[in-house]
Amino acid sequence: MPTPSKVLDRVLVLEMVRVTEAAAIGASTLIGRGDEKAADAAAVEKMREALNTLDIDGTVVIGEGERDEAPMLYIGEKVGAAQGTGPKIDIALDPLEGTTICAKAGPNSLAVLAIGEEGCLLNAPDVYMEKLAVGPGLPEGVIDLDKSPTENVQAVAAAKGVEPNEIIVCVLDRPRHEKMIAELRSIGCGVVLIGDGDVAGVIATTDPDTTIDMYMGSGGAPEGVLACAALRCVGGQFKGRLLFRNEDERARARKWGITDLDKQYDLTELAKGDCIFAATGVTDGSLLEGVKRKGKIMTTESVVMRASSGTVRWVRGEHRLNR
Repeated sequence: MPTPSKVLDRVLVLEMVRVTEAAAIGASTLIGRGDEKAADAAAVEKMREALNTLDIDGTVVIGEGERDEAPMLYIGEKVGAAQGTGPKIDIALDPLEGTTICAKAGPNSLAVLAIGEEGCLLNAPDVYMEKLAVGPGLPEGVIDLDKSPTENVQAVAAAKGVEPNEIIVCVLDRPRHEKMIAELRSIGCGVVLIGDGDVAGVIATTDPDTTIDMYMGSGGAPEGVLACAALRCVGGQFKGRLLFRNEDERARARKWGITDLDKQYDLTELAKGDCIFAATGVTDGSLLEGVKRKGKIMTTESVVMRASSGTVRWVRGEHRLNR
């Protein structure tokens, strides 16, 4: 376990839950309405309002995009009520993980946030990332992006003392993954396809109740860093490599200080030191229940974790709309 941070005090643990709760409640009014942009905008606005009530000197290192493409919670935006005087906190956030899921009332839409001391979270550009993740309890180095899907499954199966056809892999259901899915099924693997929400997909590898052994495939790099913050708290392994479609994306990576564009990142290179991860369910999913309205009360379910202690807290909230 990492050394407890003197900057991330215990008060901030529950404060992060209040922030994700606010974003989830904001987005919940748009569940199933078919408007991804409106749902995302509502979550962003509420998360920003909540962050700005905290006594921190916060900087968004992973957010809604760069300043010219995101009016709020953009990369580099300063948040918090104690600019210049409060603790310096780096913030990675996704106010609505799974915008399409929320718009269609599908499972596993979340409001997600991770914080660390200044410099502890990779300032990842908004590009794709090749990802490979497993839960805790396996030998270090059991997964490697330079190996094929078959080789990685065989390595995990051997470490668990099972056959490859007993391994279950979670994969985003995308055309780019068709070849990989076919390869996994050719060796007998079970493949759990998800429509969106790969933060929840990575975290699912840490929960035996999901039966998911591995996460594999490409998705957003910011979501990769958020998932790593969660794995730092509960254990597991993660490998990530940035994927670039054109020179413009490579230039954006260099802008944020990334010089080795082919680097295979380990878990502790994406999220290091002490960190706090929080998530609140927007729609029901494998990790959390979604926001429910019961008359003038809205209920939420959240999880908050801290790397230095390994503590995981499950928080159920009742929010009265007339107060």
